[in-house]
Amino acid sequence: MQAAVPYILALVPTIGLATLFYFVMKAILESDRRERIAQAKWEAERRPTSTGSEPKGRG
Repeated sequence: MQAAVPYILALVPTIGLATLFYFVMKAILESDRRERIAQAKWEAERRPTSTGSEPKGRG
């Protein structure tokens, strides 16, 4: 067991950084997903409806 301790301690920073990277990327992707949903909702609210309130083209 004593021979394995240095190897385990050498892997701890790598595992820690990989875990941190995972959570950061997860947060970034989740915020991007929310941003896209909000953008689509905003665009849908601004989109003209077919109630006849907007003038039609001359064609």
